[in-house]
Amino acid sequence: MNRLMNRIWKRGGTILGLGLLALGLAGLPTVARAAGDAAKGKVLFEQNCVSCHGATGEGNGPVGATLNPPPRNFVKGEFKFDVAKDGKPGSDADLHNVIKNGAAAYGGSPMMAPWGFLGDASIDDLVAYIRTFKK
Repeated sequence: MNRLMNRIWKRGGTILGLGLLALGLAGLPTVARAAGDAAKGKVLFEQNCVSCHGATGEGNGPVGATLNPPPRNFVKGEFKFDVAKDGKPGSDADLHNVIKNGAAAYGGSPMMAPWGFLGDASIDDLVAYIRTFKK
């Protein structure tokens, strides 16, 4: 019985250790992502983002006009979140993570819902397209 308990404890300790490692890694800054395809991002933006952010990216879509706070205006290129904690809000990694996890995950509006189901490559494409709005 003692031998069985030792095995269970060792496995439990390993699981606990891996869990703590995962929690520790979750707090690390995000890694820079590969550039996406703006043309593919445009298609995704038109399908998923225009209703709030508007066709011109100014945060003036038909649904966006009713929201408080209003959606982000991408033409201004001013971003709120520094998810990567690099002192530069609005990096590609920041935008990627806000799109993937939703703004509420970083203290923002829950109206910017998580879009993680799109997958990382598609989110990279969206980020590339969003970058085309800044004037």
